[in-house]
Amino acid sequence: MTADVVVIGAGFAGLSAAVRLADAGRRVVVLEQAPRPGGRATAFADRETGERVDNGQHALFGCYHETFAFLRRIGTDALAAPAPRLQLTMTAGDRRAWTLTCPSWPPPWHLVGGLMRWGALSWADRLSAGRVARIVLRARRVGSAAVAANVPANQTVSEWLVAQGQSERLIDWLWRPLAVAALNQSIDVAAARMFVRVLGDLFGPDPSDAAIALPRVPLDELYAWPAARAIEAAGGRVLLKTPGVVSLDADGRVAGVHAGDEKIDARVVISAVPWHAFASVWNGAVPVPLAAIGANAARMISSPIVTVNLWLDPPVTIDRFVGFVGSPLHWAFNKHALFGEGAAHLSIVSSGATDLVRLDNAAIAQLAAREVARLLPAAANARVLRSVVVREPRASFSLAPGGPDRPGTETPVPGLFLAGDWTDTGLPATIEGAVLSGHRAAAAVLRA
Repeated sequence: MTADVVVIGAGFAGLSAAVRLADAGRRVVVLEQAPRPGGRATAFADRETGERVDNGQHALFGCYHETFAFLRRIGTDALAAPAPRLQLTMTAGDRRAWTLTCPSWPPPWHLVGGLMRWGALSWADRLSAGRVARIVLRARRVGSAAVAANVPANQTVSEWLVAQGQSERLIDWLWRPLAVAALNQSIDVAAARMFVRVLGDLFGPDPSDAAIALPRVPLDELYAWPAARAIEAAGGRVLLKTPGVVSLDADGRVAGVHAGDEKIDARVVISAVPWHAFASVWNGAVPVPLAAIGANAARMISSPIVTVNLWLDPPVTIDRFVGFVGSPLHWAFNKHALFGEGAAHLSIVSSGATDLVRLDNAAIAQLAAREVARLLPAAANARVLRSVVVREPRASFSLAPGGPDRPGTETPVPGLFLAGDWTDTGLPATIEGAVLSGHRAAAAVLRA
């Protein structure tokens, strides 16, 4: 078999790169060792209910411009359309939910306007947000990356928020939920620089940049299978249950890829596997020119996500999603409201779930049922018919200060390029970071 480019890994990064290359006329072969495409963002069929269950609920923000460009290309952007502006419903278990609705004002004044009318906060809480609004305005002038670069490298998100005079309640009800959702890590651990970068993007020039988009279909239907079909329609191939191992020639250049028992003759490879799998694309040790990249990948600490799917009787009627304040669980997503009649369960997510991931499934499900009953009045008397716990122990990499350097797209090995949310995109481990890395890798291949 021959190919112009082999892409190893069929997650958001690998598939977005492969679609770009296929559109440019390159013969692309995508290799994925799992039995289905999607990587850490896919879905499976629940054996009892038959419902398609995501291996972790993923939300998109309106500022995910690369992601929506990718979805438009494969024809599925309407299945995850963002709202026109930010709307966020939160509850702390006082049998009342508070909804933040931002008006259609220029950013960041739309956030300020929404906070001024949000009953969850006191006037002192609302006014403390003004300092962050000024930082966002500065990011509009000089760029969010430039503003983030001025934040002390060893400062955590919580330290930064306190330094900006943010009230404890505003942190608990707004900044902590947004930070945990974007960074997948406790604000007491994650570096502030990345959060400031995220804030600059969220509250960018368009009010819809901060709006949340939730897929109305399972993740594999949103992008994985449509992307695979687009690649194959352009003459490429997507091979599942097929790990890839790169071989180099005597000059240290890419010579091909072993795909199971078959050798693919290709001089260009994009490795789009996660950081913890980078060593697996080599037969033996990571090549010497890539030793620093391999060492840094091995030093990356993972941050987990735990998702609990609960089928309740009677069904609990809530909005599409609601955030939990003061709980080890962070968000509840109403799959019935998102997917329609085909889904009748809640998907409850805990990000940065370092403590939760150590518990057994029964304990996690019991905790989720108690929290849902405490925080959602309609669930107080509901019976749990079924629970499915999904663990992603390596959902993302840690953003704690002092972490290892992230690699760029191009490498010292001629013909080898990198993609993945762990590469140096300037973003945390998000879908947008993954797609951005894939598009950058495709662009680098086309330049070469």
